[in-house]
Amino acid sequence: MTDPGAGLAGKVAVITGASRGIGAAIAERFAAAGARLGLCARTATDLAAVADRCRRAGATVATAVVDVADAAAVERACAALRAELGPVDVLVNNAGNVLRRPLADTGDADWRRVLAVNLDGAFYMTRAVAADLRARRGRVINIASIAGRQGTPLLAAYCAAKHGLVGLTRALAEEWRADGVAINAICPGSVDTAMLAEGMPGAAAAMSPDDIAGTALYLAAAAPAAMTGSCLDVFG
Repeated sequence: MTDPGAGLAGKVAVITGASRGIGAAIAERFAAAGARLGLCARTATDLAAVADRCRRAGATVATAVVDVADAAAVERACAALRAELGPVDVLVNNAGNVLRRPLADTGDADWRRVLAVNLDGAFYMTRAVAADLRARRGRVINIASIAGRQGTPLLAAYCAAKHGLVGLTRALAEEWRADGVAINAICPGSVDTAMLAEGMPGAAAAMSPDDIAGTALYLAAAAPAAMTGSCLDVFG
């Protein structure tokens, strides 16, 4: 059987939100496939623990403690990762947050923060490594959500952000199609993460972070280059 991660060996993959949950699972899958990893997150201690696990798996790892909602910080982080690892072949925009609140009780700052992390962050990260991706026929994987496919009560900001991320995926796939960049999204359902517990208290998880990581590995290493602008529903 062909190794689904074989195409990732030696390539540079940058992953945001890599300190826990889906991002950590993707990092470990990519490490096992031989990728050179640039791991980004806000929490230094948790990020260091994931990086250590990936290094023990044999991966070369660089880290950046960064808030993806800060455009200038993203530019600095990506420049530092490129200096250490080389040009970027794969970008996984996984960083996210959630707010469960009635719309009438949602303040401006709360609304903006959810959109800034889930949507602006993907824009800033993709823009920061755009030249590499276009020159190297790279791949972008945006971790969206079932909330980017449908509406959910009390999650207006999160739904708006994830619908926006799906739209960004589709628009940029067309914009960069001629460059050979494959840009796709994954729309997970209920994954066993802290974010599920925060956004949907009491909801039963239908899958593990590793289930989503396996899908990300396929998109990064095995999916045909012509597969772009797709949104893969992984609902469990």
